[in-house]
Parts: sequence; structure tokens; C-alpha cells
Amino acid sequence: MYDGTPRPVLFSFPSRRRAPRAAALSSALRTALRTALCTVAATAVLAGCAAGTTPADQPGAASSPAKGFPVTVDNCGTSTTYREPPARVVTIHQHPAELMLALGLRDRLVGTAFPDSAILPHLRKDYESVPELAKKEPSFETVLNAEPDFVYGGYGSAFAENEGRSRKAFADAGIDTYLNREYCGKKQVSMRDTYDEIRTIGSIFGVPERAERLVADLRGRVEKAGAAVRGAPAVPVFVYDSGDKAAFTAGGKSLGTEIIRLAGGRNVFADLDEVFGDASWEQVVARRPEVIAIYDYAGAGSVEQKKKFLLSQPALADVPAIRNKRFVVLPLTATLIGVRPPYAVEDLARALHPGRFR
Repeated sequence: MYDGTPRPVLFSFPSRRRAPRAAALSSALRTALRTALCTVAATAVLAGCAAGTTPADQPGAASSPAKGFPVTVDNCGTSTTYREPPARVVTIHQHPAELMLALGLRDRLVGTAFPDSAILPHLRKDYESVPELAKKEPSFETVLNAEPDFVYGGYGSAFAENEGRSRKAFADAGIDTYLNREYCGKKQVSMRDTYDEIRTIGSIFGVPERAERLVADLRGRVEKAGAAVRGAPAVPVFVYDSGDKAAFTAGGKSLGTEIIRLAGGRNVFADLDEVFGDASWEQVVARRPEVIAIYDYAGAGSVEQKKKFLLSQPALADVPAIRNKRFVVLPLTATLIGVRPPYAVEDLARALHPGRFR
């Protein structure tokens, strides 16, 4: 499964200063220190000091689950029962952070990491108010230092075992984790997965009503765009992610293909039986796309560099999209399970069928 890094992927992993167990111990020592300080505090605050917790965390309070809880969630083979909503959350990758913010959960976020593209305008202010822990995936120790009780990963690399960020390592440190369902080994992803992801996160955080309102709004956007392009001829679209010897493109099992269809287009590589895969340039020429959708994300070269490369290839000169310089840009995050895909349907529909939106 593609994880947002450019191809070919060249990894350079820095050595970690401590093993995960040592980092977890460091967190435990911080808790012990808080406990020791509490024991010498004034009597009035002793009730809130056990193991560095707040009064609400005392045994008496913990025995009664929060309203609507407990909630048990099975995620990528990991079953977790929540007795109350997580209070301190770190998101790794942009799309989980945007989903949290869209659900009105800014107050739970204590750290974000790995922004892929420009933040949705209406979420930008809240996103920028949250500490950014790293430009890419943060180290296990960096996440621990934010003292989260929940880590929400977007790509599978969020919980890379070889980087010391396995879900087990977080569990051993007393931290719950959740991985975007797109990376649970699904062979195909769809808009329905987007809605289900929103509902699941809404249930974990005790805001199911907000989740349903958000799903209704996003469905409405898709339906409105679909109504505008209904009956129009499907525009053949080639997705260019990256690649020079071959074209790395979105296949038939990708959410990108469904976005194109809902926007009144047709992915010319919908018959590629993968989420992402390579296609030859000869195939691109033969399928004569009228529009090229360029996926934009950090680390894969700029949109202008990609356009320049495509326009400079003599073999592509007679491709209608190249001849007419008809490009559209989709942030990669717009094609991932989260809140973005319905917005992408709107934007792409306008680009493919401008006459329907005048």
C-alpha cells in the first residue's frame, strides 16, 4: 500500500537514542516524580495527586464509564475498549489531524506531524495552533514527550516497527493507538470507508452526533457535484503521481478512481487491479487521456516540475491532455480516507465540466 512517499523510495533511518522500553520507562519515571511531588503538596490537593492523575481519574470516578461508554473498537486486528474519550492525542500524518479538527476536537490535540499539503482553509487556524512535533514521522521518544493517551496514524508508516513506533511499543507505554483503516490490509478503498472512518473516530471520542452531521455534510457535497455533472460524457483522466521510466498512477482499487467517477470522469487505468501501480508511457499514449490529474504532496517534486517533465516528453506530444495543457491538481491528502475526498469530488467536477458550474 502506498504511504505518501515519492518513488523510488530512498530511506535513511537515523539511529534511535533509546530503545522503546527505555523511552516508556522514562515516561513512567516522570509519572513517579509527579506522584512524589504530590505527596508533599497541601492536603487540599492530595485527592487529585495519586499517580499524577486528576480527581476524575481516582478509582471512584474511574469505576463509572463516561456517558455512551464503554466503546470497543476493532482496528487492524487490535481490539481496544475505551471507558472514556481520549484526552491527549497525537496525530501522525495530516489527514487524521484534519479529521479530528473537522469533528471539533481541537482541544484534544497535543501534537501533529507530517503535513503533506496545504491545510483545508477552514481548518488552518486550528491546525496551526497545535504544536508540530516533526516534519515527517516523529521518533517514539518525541511522541512520548507530548504525553498522549492516544496516537492516531494516517499511513502504515506511523507505526513502523523498524523505527521503534510499533503499536505494541505504544501499548507497553500505556498509550492507545488507531491506524487509518486504509492501511488495515484492505484491497480496495471507497468513499464509504471515508464515512465509516469518521463515524468510528466520533464513537471513540464520544461525539457520534457530530460525526453524523459531518458525514451528512460531506455526502451532500458529493451528491450536489454529481447532480451537476449528471448526463455529461465521462472525461478520460490519467492520474500522474510520479515516475520517469514508468508512470506511477492510481489503479482501479484506489479512492482516487471513485473520486474521478463521481466527478464525471473516467480513470484510464481503472483496469489496473491495484490501489497504485506502474503503467508504461506507451499505455498512457494509447489511452489518450483528455485531462491529467497531478497528485501533489511533499517530497515528490513540485507540481510545476511534474508538468515540465510531462510536457517535455516527445512521445506524449499527441496526447490530448498534453496538447491542450489540461492539468488539474489534487493534493494526495484529498484522495486518502479522511474528510478531504468529498471536497476533491467538488473541485474535480468543476475542472472536468466547467460548463456545468457557470
